[in-house]
Amino acid sequence: MSDRKLTPEQERIAISCATEAPFTGPWLNEKRPGIYTCIACDTPLFDAAHKYDSGSGWPSFFDAISPQALAQHVDTSLGMARNEIHCAKCGAHMGHVFEDGPAPTGLRYCVNGTVLNFKPE
Repeated sequence: MSDRKLTPEQERIAISCATEAPFTGPWLNEKRPGIYTCIACDTPLFDAAHKYDSGSGWPSFFDAISPQALAQHVDTSLGMARNEIHCAKCGAHMGHVFEDGPAPTGLRYCVNGTVLNFKPE
């Protein structure tokens, strides 16, 4: 993890793999073009052009900015298998990816907005 100072809520999510409450994150309704980066190390993770309203209460994207941007592992903490996503550079927990998203990928990256920075174009 970076030596960047995180808020207690950012630490709770990024380091302890927690989840923000739905419909509370800072970027849920953001519509401007730009890039979403990791709060801990500023690595570009998602392009706003890939963001869509999934109705889940968390920012959702149908693709990552590059295949190398995110690392995945299986999370069974809730008694089911989910693919947890982390920043590949620093390991910060971002959320989960599901196979119920729109074309062209069919994926839904369900991300905690609290652990993202947004850089508008």
